[in-house]
Amino acid sequence: MAGSCRFNHHFLTSLLITIAITTLVKSVHTTTTNTEFVKSSCNFTQYQRLCVASLSTQASLIQTSPKLMAHAALNITLASAKATSVMMVRLSRTSPLKPREASAMRDCVEELGDTLEELRKSIGEMGQLSGSNYELYMSDVQTWVSAALTDVTTCTDGFEGDDMNGKVKVLVRRRILVITQLTSNALALINHFASIHG
Repeated sequence: MAGSCRFNHHFLTSLLITIAITTLVKSVHTTTTNTEFVKSSCNFTQYQRLCVASLSTQASLIQTSPKLMAHAALNITLASAKATSVMMVRLSRTSPLKPREASAMRDCVEELGDTLEELRKSIGEMGQLSGSNYELYMSDVQTWVSAALTDVTTCTDGFEGDDMNGKVKVLVRRRILVITQLTSNALALINHFASIHG
């Protein structure tokens, strides 16, 4: 009887260890697969390094879905644009700006506001993609993200010229450049998803 109990205990322990190892291996394999999917999807974008860096942290949510990949790219772009808009409003209030700089900053914040609205609409429509309305919604998403890209690019135009405050100009342009690249990547991922879905 005691031998039977020892055998059962040993068997149960071995079984639990086997299950734990199998689960761990599957988890590692799934994580690797998801991360590899993100990396391979980023090959469709112009700014691949930024794509991988910004979306790898979302790999477990994206899994291997091109739609979730495009959706995550839009959300990350929106978050970055929001943060930059807040930073610019704060900067325009706290930094001594010349009239031309203040005007460029106001214009840029307005362009960013349009970008935020277009990205929000795109995210909303991505959630509606289905069946008979797919092409209409996808067309809207592509149009809005293209418009967002145009707006954010226009933002930097006001900061051209040597008479702009060097520090403000460099800071704003650097932040806007990141949003431009994130938006470009999001559009590329949306277009890729549209091409394989359609």
